[in-house]
Amino acid sequence: MAPERVHVPLIDVRAQNELILSELESAAQRVIRSGGYILGGENAALEEEVSAHLGVDHAVAVSSGTDAILLSLMALGIGPGDEVICPSFTFFATASCVSRLGATPVFADVELESFNLDPAAVEAKLSERTKAVIPVHLFGQTADLNPVLKLSESHGLHVIEDAAQAFGAEHEGRKCGTLGDFGTYSFFPTKNLGGLGDGGMLVTNDPELAATARLLRNHGMNPKYYYPSIGGNFRMDELHAAMLRVKLGHIEAWEKARAKNAESYRRDFADENETSIIPPMDCGRGKHVWNQFTLRIPDGRRDALKAHLFEEGISSEIYYPLPLHRQQCFAELGAFALEGNPRSETLGAEVLSIPVFPELTKGQRESVVAAIRSFVA
Repeated sequence: MAPERVHVPLIDVRAQNELILSELESAAQRVIRSGGYILGGENAALEEEVSAHLGVDHAVAVSSGTDAILLSLMALGIGPGDEVICPSFTFFATASCVSRLGATPVFADVELESFNLDPAAVEAKLSERTKAVIPVHLFGQTADLNPVLKLSESHGLHVIEDAAQAFGAEHEGRKCGTLGDFGTYSFFPTKNLGGLGDGGMLVTNDPELAATARLLRNHGMNPKYYYPSIGGNFRMDELHAAMLRVKLGHIEAWEKARAKNAESYRRDFADENETSIIPPMDCGRGKHVWNQFTLRIPDGRRDALKAHLFEEGISSEIYYPLPLHRQQCFAELGAFALEGNPRSETLGAEVLSIPVFPELTKGQRESVVAAIRSFVA
């Protein structure tokens, strides 16, 4: 009799929430009974707790990770005529927020080893119109920030760290998101610190930028019904803030579980020495929090492996199949903004993320490895 097939989801948010269900229910009841549901005590407490956890002076809770990037750009005065350099291999929001403000995203290539922005590619894309750089700490690993920060300082540029997938990750002992003008985070349910809906955070050590972000978060209103600036509705609900406060108390344990799963995978694939499977590297710049465990499958076999895993009951995902400089919505930007990103195209054709979530069992992990080995054998 054949062994029963083990289903392995890419991430199991229900399993995580079940483990802390009583804490979540208690927090929800507290908010419901409070009668205050927008910009109240839960938001303020979450901001204080995140500031302490990250070691940063100011944290501003917002409605999503996308809005955190958008609000950061608005607070820095980025707009029409400005250029903002960002990686081509990343999630759409990094660049779309630039375009929404009438500025131009200029796409720079990434490192194959880390999936993150290549500082040399940033330098090649500088122009007199460049106003900011957005390095992304993709999949939970820090970008190579030192040369980016040095370059930005010498050219008078702003730095917004997109740490949507890297809450708790570190760069040389400091938390990712705390080294630039702004750091932005996403609390989408599948993130390492995931809420029960959309949510985000921006952080800064600059009190004036923090004050501007708080003003713009609530329509630009100060005092009530008076508007010195035009902002937006980027507020986080109290209920979301309360859920995130519960989860923040467990984040370090979840980070350790992810790291344990990632290290097991790395040992398994290193022992096999499979030339057709390239496991992700830890580049040694600081703590990797493994939001994703992303393999590279060269030689055009990635889609076949994904289909094979599906047949074996194992979920996987392609983050991201088409780099941003190839997206139709950016086609009119011109050669300077779009050209020179061959490594991003390589990754788009090769990457495949497999389950690494904290609640992944030993049996599930072994099933993933066995399925991949059976494909490459």
